[in-house]
Amino acid sequence: MKVLLVNGSPHTEGCVYTALSEVGSQLAKHGVESEIFQLGTKPVRGCIACGACSELDRCAFDDDICNELVEKMIEADGIVIGSPVYYAGANGAICAVLDRAFYVSKGRLAHKPAAAVVSCRRGGASATFDRLNKYFTISRMPVVSSQYWNSIHGMTAEEARQDLEGLQTMRTLADHMAWMLQCIGKSGVEAPENTEQIKTNFIR
Repeated sequence: MKVLLVNGSPHTEGCVYTALSEVGSQLAKHGVESEIFQLGTKPVRGCIACGACSELDRCAFDDDICNELVEKMIEADGIVIGSPVYYAGANGAICAVLDRAFYVSKGRLAHKPAAAVVSCRRGGASATFDRLNKYFTISRMPVVSSQYWNSIHGMTAEEARQDLEGLQTMRTLADHMAWMLQCIGKSGVEAPENTEQIKTNFIR
């Protein structure tokens, strides 16, 4: 079993990395492998609603990390997405990538346990947490919980490591992720079929 830990911060070893590393270390205690995927600092595109992905099974833009991320998410058994808080919301770059990645996945992420992790100096964590969770709940992915909302506080990695409750929240999240993956693996119960979605709008 493997969990993909997505670091949506431009900082490779900052607060989000600290939180995800705590998750990864705890997953290892349960025999669950993990990998941190770094968003990085290179430009990323937003979705232009061209519709080409419906034929390509991948985003038409292949000059940033989106398609690589899609492949890794499809291969993973579970997914944790982390973001810093910018103006009480998720990092714009990670949202731009996730908009495309989740749209192009077309149901291929269904039934994978998922969770969001956020890092902030002081406030905006719960709004960011809610924003990221919406990607999972529209994609038929069970959301993994912890003992509190999955946030860690601090301006630097050193400060984040002083947030003892935040770190414990990350470890508890990892415990629950490992438990859910093991339950799914051992149950032998087939996942619900992905039926064709009925789509309507407000005028018909």
